[in-house]
Amino acid sequence: MLGEYPIEGRRAADIAASVERAVGSGKLEPGQPLPPMRELAARLGVNPNTVAAAYRMLRERGVIETAGRRGSRVRPAPATTGRDHIHVDVPEGVRDVSSGNPDPALLPPLAPAFAAAAARQDRDPVLYGDVAVDPDLARSARARLDADAVPDGPLAVLSGSLDGVERVLAAHLKPGDTVAVEDPGWGRTLDLVPALGLRTAAVGVDDEGPLPQEVARALEGGARALIVTDRAQNPTGAALSAPRARALRAVLRDHPETLLIEDDHGHGIVDLPLHPLAGTTRHWAFVRSVAKAYGPDLRLAVLTGDEVTVDRVHGRQRLGPGWVSLLLQRAVAELWADAAFDTRAVAAEYGRRRQALIGALAERGVTAHGRSGLNVWVPVPDETGAVARLLHAGWAVAPGARYRLSAPPGIRITVSTLREEETEPLADAVATALSPAPARSYV
Repeated sequence: MLGEYPIEGRRAADIAASVERAVGSGKLEPGQPLPPMRELAARLGVNPNTVAAAYRMLRERGVIETAGRRGSRVRPAPATTGRDHIHVDVPEGVRDVSSGNPDPALLPPLAPAFAAAAARQDRDPVLYGDVAVDPDLARSARARLDADAVPDGPLAVLSGSLDGVERVLAAHLKPGDTVAVEDPGWGRTLDLVPALGLRTAAVGVDDEGPLPQEVARALEGGARALIVTDRAQNPTGAALSAPRARALRAVLRDHPETLLIEDDHGHGIVDLPLHPLAGTTRHWAFVRSVAKAYGPDLRLAVLTGDEVTVDRVHGRQRLGPGWVSLLLQRAVAELWADAAFDTRAVAAEYGRRRQALIGALAERGVTAHGRSGLNVWVPVPDETGAVARLLHAGWAVAPGARYRLSAPPGIRITVSTLREEETEPLADAVATALSPAPARSYV
């Protein structure tokens, strides 16, 4: 018996299901240790290999994690819930600057591109067994990657950046392996890694990207993979500078077996050059999605990498969905070919809105970060209090807890739809929310 809850079952699947039910009901709490495998096997009257298989199932489902001799315990944030529950309900009349979405007014019209793709589809319908990557999309993607000095490699098309990250991790790692992740970093990535049965090693971030000394420490500590956001890092807005990229390449050259995954989801909304790390290690993948610049519902990302990695991704994709819709691929190729849509102007406008808020906050003595992208990150001493006070003042911001492992608290403000006349009032509200409460008088 573990606490008041008996783990039951004679088969590995039944034992795993018993533990999972207990986690789901709250009878086994996050962080709670599980019995050693031999001890539980003796209690249940089964072979220790049966319990080992059950624990392996639970790790692969992201329910538990194993820390060597310290044994297994319930994962601190079960994969079934993740960080989505950490949010702010936006009451009527409150301005929402928490969403992370692009400005709909800065997205291109989709109808012409899909009409052209549909007409092509009518002439040349896609059938089972056809190519998985549209040739026009591949040519356009490769030209853009070449312009950004991303090394040559085969291409795959996936359903967004996170789909690419998941498939690459699954192609190379096994449950229990450690992945170095940015902290603060994208909450879905922080949930995805343990959901795959992997462990996270937090790497600090500043305005120029991951800190080289922390990346080195994570890799020397046994991390087998590193995930880096090149630009528009969520939530901090960090972007790799040329000096930082050189320093990170030097670290990676000392660890050539590291699986390197780069996420360039900010392509098309960032007015800073790309400084890729791709090709520094034996196995690497570079993922570029279209959601931020062209619309979140365009679930498409192009992935390139070394031949082994891309081949494994293609192989696993064939066993599942098979391919990403060629209609969607052809529409994206049309969008990329549309000279009327100026991504540089869009990136400049997001930059203006971001810098306006950062400047207004600086005038009020508030430090904020946002070198690129759609968001501004504001370190705060009391995250819960700051979010509550801003909500009371009429502004909904995102709690930093959604994006942190061990990093200090902060709040994320999405500036993508922030109007010029809103910048000063929002800066005033943030400054007031972060001000210390006045001392009480007892006279």
